Amino acid sequence: MYEADDSLVSIIRDNYNILQSLGSFGISLGFGDKTVREVCEEQGVDCQTFLAVVNFTINGYRSNDEVEKLSVPTLLKYLKASHEYYLGFELPFIRNELSEALDENDSLAKLIMKLYDDYAHTIRNHMVYEEKNLFPYVESLIDGHPLPDYDIETFSKHHLQIDQKLKELKNILIKYLPSDGLHNNYLSATLYDIYNCEEWLAQHSQVEDFIFVPAIRNMERKMRQNDVTQKITKMISKSPDIQESLSDRERDVIVALVQGMSNKEIADHLFISVNTVITHRRNIARKLQIHSPAGLTIYAIVNNLVDISSVKL
Repeated sequence: MYEADDSLVSIIRDNYNILQSLGSFGISLGFGDKTVREVCEEQGVDCQTFLAVVNFTINGYRSNDEVEKLSVPTLLKYLKASHEYYLGFELPFIRNELSEALDENDSLAKLIMKLYDDYAHTIRNHMVYEEKNLFPYVESLIDGHPLPDYDIETFSKHHLQIDQKLKELKNILIKYLPSDGLHNNYLSATLYDIYNCEEWLAQHSQVEDFIFVPAIRNMERKMRQNDVTQKITKMISKSPDIQESLSDRERDVIVALVQGMSNKEIADHLFISVNTVITHRRNIARKLQIHSPAGLTIYAIVNNLVDISSVKL
């Protein structure tokens, strides 16, 4: 596993296929012998997230604990740049290579080009879907106002492998397309790039499934927790004067209720009558607008009337 103090050039030397990842993270070449940490700090890239993607794409390493430390904006930038590279460069580049490699007099050439164009169309539709649906949703999460009627599970359930047509094209070129010496060299070079393209696409999909999706799930979970906390706070803090409006005896009754005492037990404990306990409870409910034992328990904990460790949850 590579770490922040490793030299970035040594990682590239051992794994040249991460060069394209550098561009997707926005890391420019020319960084000398600097460490991963130094390069990331200088070029404004979250080091933890960069290493998570690099270690995963190189050796499949991923830690369940690291999802808390990942930068979702950095991951989103990485995926957007990867789409731009693939749609704007890689697909047109391979198509040009394929066109040069095929013998225009071969009757299969047009069919092969059609197969490639069908593949490219499928890939483009897949990535455009993510750009129109997934990416805006994640941006809304980052802004703290998630879009309705969408979540990461909706994306995950429909995120399928889409490279079958590329495998089919590759097999046809290998098995059924004879060529002369010159075209054979072109075809071999094109096939090499198709294999690399296939590997890159698989890695891209895995980064989405095993790094990006868990990071968004974690973000959604935190947002739901914050939402619940805000609702509870709003429920027990409708007025800044609420707690002040309670008498000392009413606070004593709340503490006793939270501890599970009955009206009779509270009366004996506080040396008052059962009817007085009932009156206090009625006043507490009216002042706080809280009627359930669970609600009173939350109120008592948040307002430091009881310690959470003393409460039977």
